[in-house]
Amino acid sequence: MEENIITNEGTNLVNTNESNNLGSGTETTETQVSETAVAEAKSEVPVAETKAEKAEPKVGRRRILEGRVVSNKPNKTIIVLVERYVQHPLYKKYYKRSKKFMAHDEKNECQVGDLVRIMEWRPLSRRKRWMLKEIVERAK
Repeated sequence: MEENIITNEGTNLVNTNESNNLGSGTETTETQVSETAVAEAKSEVPVAETKAEKAEPKVGRRRILEGRVVSNKPNKTIIVLVERYVQHPLYKKYYKRSKKFMAHDEKNECQVGDLVRIMEWRPLSRRKRWMLKEIVERAK
């Protein structure tokens, strides 16, 4: 199906309907060749790599720390003192660094002095981002 279009300068332009040429199968136009090349290139890239990776959030590993319970006064909360040894950058001597973490204890089962493992968790309050994983050793 051809349409004659007359421009302002008076010249005739021929507009061919590309959808009719696709069905004939004998003639291929430049746009048909480029469309098939694009379709082949898209089919080579697996869909699972492109869409699945973007859709799924990357879940990192949750850190696990071990320390002593220094307080269990707040309800369903323990305060754990975690000590670690670090090396001085200049003198190469090891010294102790400590930090307190607030952790969620759902069953209120920890006592002061217990050795516990806590696991990184979603924020439960302003300062509480850890969850009690297990009690390693009970206080004596």
